[in-house]
Amino acid sequence: MCFVDLEKALDRVPRGALCGVLREYGVLGPLIRAVRSLYGRCQSLVRIAGSKSGLLPVRVGLHQGCPLSPILFITFRDRISRCSQGVEGIRFGGLRIRSLFFADDVILLASSERDLQLSLERFAAECEAAGMRISSSKSETMVLIWKRIECLLQVGDEVLPQVEEFKYLGVLFTSEGKLEREIDRRIDPASAVRELSQKAKLSVYRSIYVPTLTYGHELWVVIERTRSQKQAAEMSFLRRVTGLSFRDRVRSSVIREGLGVDPLLLHVERIQLRWLGHLVRMLPGCLPGEVFRPRPTGRRPKGRPRTRWRDSVSQLARERLGIPPEELAQVAGERQVWASRRRLLPQRPDSG
Repeated sequence: MCFVDLEKALDRVPRGALCGVLREYGVLGPLIRAVRSLYGRCQSLVRIAGSKSGLLPVRVGLHQGCPLSPILFITFRDRISRCSQGVEGIRFGGLRIRSLFFADDVILLASSERDLQLSLERFAAECEAAGMRISSSKSETMVLIWKRIECLLQVGDEVLPQVEEFKYLGVLFTSEGKLEREIDRRIDPASAVRELSQKAKLSVYRSIYVPTLTYGHELWVVIERTRSQKQAAEMSFLRRVTGLSFRDRVRSSVIREGLGVDPLLLHVERIQLRWLGHLVRMLPGCLPGEVFRPRPTGRRPKGRPRTRWRDSVSQLARERLGIPPEELAQVAGERQVWASRRRLLPQRPDSG
């Protein structure tokens, strides 16, 4: 995969070509005239030490802070993506995925170095034709495989660096496909809450600490090491909230009951089961559902097989809800039934 960074993305959109792209996507004349009124006859000046330059016409870039700018940008960027298609990408069941886009963050996907280089060249050419530019100093490549393989991609005459880990949308991805590093870096000692009242500390716990600690937890494979780390981090914070230490010999369940909070791992399990229900009920054609349903083929590397998310959440439903794997899809497909089962999920006996 190639993580592509677009240089000054919103500031490089040519306004003259933008209206043509909107027209191609079926935007009607009155809306196009409204967009033109926002960007027509825009001028700017430079002020240095109190002196002002003459007015300069501005013909490129979208307004910063305007709620319409993200929509205009992703429309313009989508046209670049469609024009640069051609490489097969990677296969999930009967689905081919060539690229992933979120705002100006771009990931190109391919099954070989040759295909990925071709995809990058086509994308770079379309960007240049549209007035955009790829930042080769901030773009990187990564190979998802259990052993290291060299992948040298070029943008023009510059070779993109190959990395073993990359943070994308706040989540740390590694070349081995493991999430242990991502989980480890989210554990915080929570030492900055000593001087607050207990009510304020609980507000920090619920609104900041828990979301930070569990970001992206829908797709975690919770092994015993992860469970122990999260419980230790959770109770370290809650003991600071109450002013207690291990020397006071107060059980974790008593502390949680006194503060009125549920175990953190119970929250993680409920959200994972909720996401499972979403995947099961997704209509054909939705990308997450299409990726979830097929089972990858091929040989696994030597050694103990790594636990898959599908197996982990199936075991969770069997152990905690008593639902066998063969009935899981049927039960999760009923939204109201599945929601009631999730809400009744009990605490683990060892959570105290």
